[in-house]
Amino acid sequence: MSEFMSELSKVYDRSRVPLYIQVASVMRRRIETKHWLPGQKISTLVELEREFEVARVTIRQAIDILREEGLLRSQQGRGTFVAEKPVSRYWFKLGTNWDALVETIKDNVPRSIKVDNPPPFPALREDEGTPASKYVFLRSVQYKEGEPYGVVSVHLSDDIYRVAPEEFRQHPALSVLAGLKDVDVRDAHQTIVIGSADPSTADLLRIGLGAPIAECRCVVIDGKGTAIYVADIIYRSDAIKLHIDLFAGSPTRARGAGKRRASKAQANAGSGAVRGDVPSCN
Repeated sequence: MSEFMSELSKVYDRSRVPLYIQVASVMRRRIETKHWLPGQKISTLVELEREFEVARVTIRQAIDILREEGLLRSQQGRGTFVAEKPVSRYWFKLGTNWDALVETIKDNVPRSIKVDNPPPFPALREDEGTPASKYVFLRSVQYKEGEPYGVVSVHLSDDIYRVAPEEFRQHPALSVLAGLKDVDVRDAHQTIVIGSADPSTADLLRIGLGAPIAECRCVVIDGKGTAIYVADIIYRSDAIKLHIDLFAGSPTRARGAGKRRASKAQANAGSGAVRGDVPSCN
């Protein structure tokens, strides 16, 4: 037992995240994976205290976090239960291609943030094109049902911005850009890394300092090789999910479907069945 306890202590010590947040993360995962089912009573404070080898106040703090998130509910004299309908997490599906990304954000309503002395130019990397002669800097927070889930910082080419300045101020810049007919987009790519919230981000997204976040960088390059849109977007990790269709645009899926149809036809022929709706090879 002492060996197990020392190993658990090492796990705690490797993280700068407060103990109660680490415990809350484990408990949250149990709810998400249905280890604790909706409506089920969770372990008692004594049991959780022994399991996690932390003080009872730490367990209470962890439970308070999950209660505020709508995942747990407490009943006086009965204990703590998983909510019957836990709040949906990972509701924001991050697009993995141009059309999906534009469609995902088109209805977002950004709340602008005034920035004193904004950076005049984005820091472009090797594969992100050449800078435009002038940029407009836009910064906003994205909300859903009154809760912030993303902070967006955009450098938009000035000549693009002047085409529809009010639209760019009131709607997500990328969706407005995608709707401009005379813009020649040659390349667009997005990268995602996992990070932790700094004090400014934690304040804007109402999350704890050091809480996990997804840092997205989206760059749009025109036909002349100019970076006309450069966005750095920070999402709360508990709001987004990344779903990638590994067969998208691949002939593998079509070949697989063809094989399934052929197998079905062969099975029908082998059983002596006569069907007029067996696909033909055209």
